[in-house]
Parts: sequence; C-alpha cells; structure tokens
Amino acid sequence: MTTTLTAWSIKHYGAPEVLNPVTRPIPEPGPNQILIRIHASAVTRADGMMRAGQPLFARPFLGLRRPRQNLSGTGLSGEVIAAGHNVSRFAVGDAVFGEAGLKFGANASHICLDETGVLMKKPATLSHEDAAVMCDGPLTSYHFLHEIAQIQPGQRILILGGSGSLGTAAVQIATAAGANVSATCSTRNVRFVSELGAERVIDYTKEDFTALPDRYNVIYDTLGVSSFARAKARLTDDGRYICPVLTLPLLGAMLRSRMTGGRRAMFTAAGLQPPEILRAHLTQLLAMMEAGTLSPVLDRVYPFADLVEAHRHMETGHKRGNVVIV
Repeated sequence: MTTTLTAWSIKHYGAPEVLNPVTRPIPEPGPNQILIRIHASAVTRADGMMRAGQPLFARPFLGLRRPRQNLSGTGLSGEVIAAGHNVSRFAVGDAVFGEAGLKFGANASHICLDETGVLMKKPATLSHEDAAVMCDGPLTSYHFLHEIAQIQPGQRILILGGSGSLGTAAVQIATAAGANVSATCSTRNVRFVSELGAERVIDYTKEDFTALPDRYNVIYDTLGVSSFARAKARLTDDGRYICPVLTLPLLGAMLRSRMTGGRRAMFTAAGLQPPEILRAHLTQLLAMMEAGTLSPVLDRVYPFADLVEAHRHMETGHKRGNVVIV
C-alpha cells in the first residue's frame, strides 16, 4: 500500500498557474475519521475564487498571502480505505461522496475527513464523476432555492446563468418544484437550457432581462452577473433576489432591503450550514435523481495531472455544467 498522497497546493494567490503538484504522507485517520481514496473531484468557480484570493475581504479568514489550508478542491467522490475506531456511519470498502469544506484538499489522491461532515454513501447508480459535483451546483442551488427563497409551485423564477454548474442544477430543481422557470444563457446554449426544463430562455447576447416587462417572485443570480439594484424592478412586490457570490454591494443591499421590507436581497452561505442539514438536502437530491428529475451535467473530465488546464477552462465562462478531474 502506498504511503504518500498526491495533491495540488496553492503557493500564493493568483492565476491557475500558481497550482503546484505536491506529495505528502498519507495521514492516519483519527478516531472519528475515514481515509478516502479519491476517484474524482470537482473543479468549481468557488475553488477558483479561493485560489485567486477573491473576494479580497475574505482573505483575513482564508489567509492574507495564500490560503492557510493551501490544498485545492472541495467536492469529491471515492472509496473508504481506512476508518477510525469510533466510526459508525461508514466502513472500509464503502463508496462515498461529499465535500472537504473549509479543510479543502479534495483535488488529491487521498483525504482524511470526519465522518460527521458532509459525506454520504454513494449509490451504485451514481458515477464517481457525477457524485463529485453534487456538493457544488446541486447542493448550492437546492439551498438557495428551497431554504432561502422558499420557492413554491406556480411561482415565476428567473435563473441568471442557466448553463453553468449552479444554473443547470437550478433549472432542474426549480422545475421539479413546480415553478415557472425562465433562464438566461448565450446563444449556443438556448436549446440546451430549454431541454433542462426552462419554459423560457433569454439569450443575454440579444436581450437584457432588465429591459423586459416580466416580473418574478425569485431572481437567482448564479454567477453574480447582475445586482439587486438592477434586478429590483423585475421582482414582484415581495420578490427575492438571491445570489451565492457575496460581494460588498450585495451585503449592503441585504442590510438595506431588510430594513425597508418588500423586495429583498438575500444570501446565506450553503457551506456554512450544519452538516446534518446539508446531508438532508443531499438525500433529497438523491431522491430527485432516482425519480429522474435531476441529472448532474458534466462539461469536461480531465486527468488529475491537468488540474491547471481544468481551472483555465472553468474560468473561461463558457462551460456547460461542471468540470471534473479523475
């Protein structure tokens, strides 16, 4: 059995080229930990923002010059190869998926994680590649649509960025909830997003949603491409603008709209929710997959050695769905 793991470290904040392959000893799992041999891991926009040290106001928490936890990656899928003596949820040989959270280090050959974290047994019908992205687009969009916006059947929902990792999941989740779904995307993705379930697709290269007469109960800005100020006129009187990309303008809009009531800007980080809540959300997402109402969308799958190229592609803004390394 090998005694070393391979991973990708971040030498300092910057472009994808700052990612550096490293070799380290494989850790022994603690009493409540499992050691996972990783088969696939996600490459997400959040990973890219952490690598770049964005937004700047997050650096006091992440690390001023480079991340304190300086290994890349959060979403993963693999196999349990060792377990601490107190572990009860998993056993050696179990296929599992989940996220490393603020520990990072999922873009690696092995990782040790606490069994009480955001980890689930992987169904045999779910590939490691699909499982690796479940905690990005699907889990984040489920959190924002169901927990923050509390979408209801018949509501009108606009998803900005309908062809990305969060957007492809959001279109499917909102459609399954019985909402009337509209989404924005580029010309080449119009048919693709429509086939995911969007009743109306707005080609943002030809139309600006703010100039159209439609009003929505919820506008979900998956990429932070708009703002509450721009979207406000397109919301119903009690409409919600939700966005997973926290910026200082969004924070200000949240505070002001909370005081004035009516239309609201809202944000609560999915990754900071208690693990048991996120595991419950994943259970719902797995049930949707079993029912055929949700399917993760993979854009490209890269070999482990091509993580830098995977980050470059992720940042082009032209991917459909998710990027994975194996």
